[in-house]
Amino acid sequence: MTPRQVTIEDVARTAGVSRQTVSNALNAPHRLRAATLDRVTAAIEALGYQPDQSARSLRTGTRKVIGYPAPADNPADPNPLMGGFLQALVSAADTVGHRVLLFRCDPQQGAGAVAKSFHGLIAARQVDGFVLSDVVHDDPRVDVLAEAGFPFAAFGRTAPGRPQNWVDIDSAAATADLVGHLLAQGHRRVCYVNSAATLPWMADRRAGLLAAGAAAPDGAFEVGVPDDDPAALSRTLQRLLAGPDRPTALVCASDWLALTAYQAVRAAGLAVGTDVAVTGFNDLPLCTFLQPTLTSVRLPLPAIAHALVDRLITVVEDREATPSEGLLLPAERIVRGSTPDRRGARG
Repeated sequence: MTPRQVTIEDVARTAGVSRQTVSNALNAPHRLRAATLDRVTAAIEALGYQPDQSARSLRTGTRKVIGYPAPADNPADPNPLMGGFLQALVSAADTVGHRVLLFRCDPQQGAGAVAKSFHGLIAARQVDGFVLSDVVHDDPRVDVLAEAGFPFAAFGRTAPGRPQNWVDIDSAAATADLVGHLLAQGHRRVCYVNSAATLPWMADRRAGLLAAGAAAPDGAFEVGVPDDDPAALSRTLQRLLAGPDRPTALVCASDWLALTAYQAVRAAGLAVGTDVAVTGFNDLPLCTFLQPTLTSVRLPLPAIAHALVDRLITVVEDREATPSEGLLLPAERIVRGSTPDRRGARG
């Protein structure tokens, strides 16, 4: 025999309050005195009461669902960074009683295809709002949602004139922090291994390097190759490392570029960490498998996800509450074996 489902009336009877008081505890706890709220909460937990979310959605007009257009990825070679962000987003949504609905939307297919993807979900009232990731300044997804007046929060900065409901890391400050760390260790000449990707966060990383690198005693400069071709980059770095003005540190725009830098340093007959320091960015799992382990920059994915969800829910509850500016979060420098302190080595 199937057990009878616990009702809101059961909770009210157990707590010795009215049905409306239980409803207030669930939907507007600020209306109750602390002692009353504690009593109702204890009854809910003791009885294992689960509110009827479908009924609540009909009353409030919300679905408790966040739409997330998952970035295109290769199942045979998944992107661990975006996989980690998805896990963080699901956890952040769960803390506020929401679920995440994944769907496919490829910005490369043009504004028409993007609009079709979003308008279908909006018209069907399947989601309360959207979280976007990998956002660029001219992102068609942002344009579609802004024109529709539908709530969203973006991982990445939106262009001026569009809703500034975004969260991002301060990539320029994070790269400058890496350079400052290297200079404090005694490095004199820094080379930035740039990416050919024309992405705003890559431009920020370069800006951070150039700003902080101005303090390097023997200067700072950058190198890069078309399409980030590993073989071409390795040859370029080998020639650089064999020259009379070789850098003492290679600051790479990504962990994948750092992997090529490792290969080039060894091909030049030098040792990573001992002869040339190497750093990456993103702190992918490969950082701990390299020898020596790679110093990198870790993105605070849980903090980013929680900030995005908080901002989105604020706009869902009040369409006039769209923030006037975005939120920059600091990244974390993770120091490992590829950047030993040169001052200690001198002693």
